[in-house]
Parts: sequence; structure tokens; C-alpha cells
Amino acid sequence: MQILTNLADARLSGLSVLTIGTFDGLHRGHQDIIRQLKSAAYSLQAQTVVVAFHPRPKAVFAPHLFGQDYLTTPAERIALFEQMGIDVLILTPFTLEFAQTSARDFMQDVSRRLNLVQICVGHDFALGKNREGNIDKLRELGREFNYSVCEIDRFELDGQVVSSTQIRTHVAAGQVRQAAHLLGRYPALTSQVVHGAQRGRTIGFPTANLAVPPERLLPANGVYATFVRFSGQTKRYPSVTNVGVRPSFNDTTRTVEVYIFDFAQDIYGQTLTLEFVEYLRPEMKFNGIEALVAQISHDAGQARTLLEKESVVF
Repeated sequence: MQILTNLADARLSGLSVLTIGTFDGLHRGHQDIIRQLKSAAYSLQAQTVVVAFHPRPKAVFAPHLFGQDYLTTPAERIALFEQMGIDVLILTPFTLEFAQTSARDFMQDVSRRLNLVQICVGHDFALGKNREGNIDKLRELGREFNYSVCEIDRFELDGQVVSSTQIRTHVAAGQVRQAAHLLGRYPALTSQVVHGAQRGRTIGFPTANLAVPPERLLPANGVYATFVRFSGQTKRYPSVTNVGVRPSFNDTTRTVEVYIFDFAQDIYGQTLTLEFVEYLRPEMKFNGIEALVAQISHDAGQARTLLEKESVVF
């Protein structure tokens, strides 16, 4: 997959079929768009091109309300698009200046840079200043710039439209099963293992501490049954994970700590993907180390049993 970080750098020689959006989370609705994009590109003997924005428009227009609840980092989105077989990904910044671009100017520029023959977008899609570039406007501009428009019907699951907002609500509440159903995969965090306080190893439960980007949405504080996958590997390691502030130690910084079962390798500095499978319990404060150790042992046993029986492995 060819990756560009700015639309201004694009100069494609072959024909292209394009879709545009933020694609945070790349959920089942997004996946449906990508499937139809690939189908259209195959029919037209063209390459698939995605223009994805980061930050997303809402975070630019209202940074005080949005911006720290992303389901995926740019790196995670890149990896997901690559798995889906996209030919060209243009992960470009969305800015207030860019938001003032007219639909006509944008489509003229895109058509020229991408050698565009078709754009595939949802029925309620709009781009350009004041969202003037709706489906009808895109079709009008297509007659001028020689591209067609593929209008994609809204994607529904269990009678409801799948949205990133809906998934954020589930994740923030710790409802990782419900989020997984809408995502088509477990909610996950890909990050680097960093040094922590190393308390876990002193009580018999050495944990991997993950660096969490500040913009990244985490599941609600609590304990989860999880899978771990290391970069470049498909093998899953069962684990139990605590998300929270470790009240038993009077900490205040929110962390993600993973105890990988039957695992003794040095993994500091490595990148891993943590998949949240099931919420087990809320985070609690314990009166003494013995009570904490007993609860961790119980959590680990519960997670082992659950993960051994887990049949919904995406």
C-alpha cells in the first residue's frame, strides 16, 4: 500500500476510484464502503484510493469537545487499511483553512491529482465549505471533471446504522462486547511496552505497561479478559488487563497494565496489540497486598476460563 501524508503530494498515473472520510475505528459500516470501493475499482480496472482525515473535522471545529476520544490512532488506521487491501492511502490533515475549500475546487484538484474515474460515498456524504458538496453537487461536478459517483446505501446491523459515535459510547462504558459487534473485531490498542512501577513482579504478577497516546479512547476503568498479539505475529496470548489508576497504591495516572499468562519474555520496547474481549469487574481499592493478590488470582482464573472458551475470535 502506498501511503501519503498530504493530498498535495499525490500524483497518480493510473486510474483511481476514491472514497473520502475520517474512518475512525474502521467499523463494519466503513468496511462495507471499502468492499464496494474495491468492487468498483475492479470493474473499472482502477486502483483504490482512500483520503482519510486526521484530526477529524469535529476535533478541529470544537477542540474543547472532541479530540481525546479516537478509536484508532493514525498508525492503527494505516494498519487496518493495509489489511483491507487498499492501494493508496492519503492520510491528510484536516484544518480550518482546508474547511474553507469549495467543493468545486476540491474535486477539481482531486480529479487532477488522482486521475479520478469514480468516487464512492455514502448517501449523506458532503464535502467542501458549508458541506455544499453533497451527492447531487458531486454528480454535477463529475460531469465537468469526467468522473462518476457511486452512492452507497447506509449500512445497518440489527436494524441500526453503525457509527463511530455509537462505538465510542460502548467503549467508554466498558461494553467491549457490544463494541466488537459493531467493529467486526475486538476493540484494540496497539502500543509500545514501557517501564512502569514494576510492582506486579514483586507480588507474582509481572505486567506489561502500555504507552497510551493522549488522544486515544480507552475502555472504562476496570479489569478485562484480553488477548495480546505481537507486531508481525498472528498468535494470540491470553491475558488479563487492568485499565485505571491503581487506587490500592494511591496512584492518579491512568494506565494500562497487562498480565500475560505463562509468559516470561523481556518485551520492553516491543509493540503489541491488546484486544479487549470481556469486561470482568470495576477497578477497586484493596486493604492490603494479600487481598489484592487474591483478587488478581481470581481475575486471572476467570479470564483464563473465558478465553479458553472464546469462540468469537475475529
